[in-house]
Amino acid sequence: MSEDDPFDDLDIPDDPLSDLDRATQELTVRTEKRRYGKQMVIIEGFQTDADIDDLASDLKSALGTGGTVKDDRIEIQGNHEKRVRELLRERGYSVEKA
Repeated sequence: MSEDDPFDDLDIPDDPLSDLDRATQELTVRTEKRRYGKQMVIIEGFQTDADIDDLASDLKSALGTGGTVKDDRIEIQGNHEKRVRELLRERGYSVEKA
């Protein structure tokens, strides 16, 4: 008989409650016009000490655009609101209806 652990193949995260934290937050995503008519997507509503910097980096990479983190919110350059909503949902966040 083999003494293999049947749970070895499961993909269990180090902190299984982190997904729950994401799902209970309701983020607000909106587009704002800035100087010279440039558009910015603003993501607000982070309640926990989620790693906003890593999320911002992931979003910027996925969209191929720039952005920043200011005052517990993420600002993404360009008109990417629809795609940002999709990416946030894929990562387990609850996004307010448009």
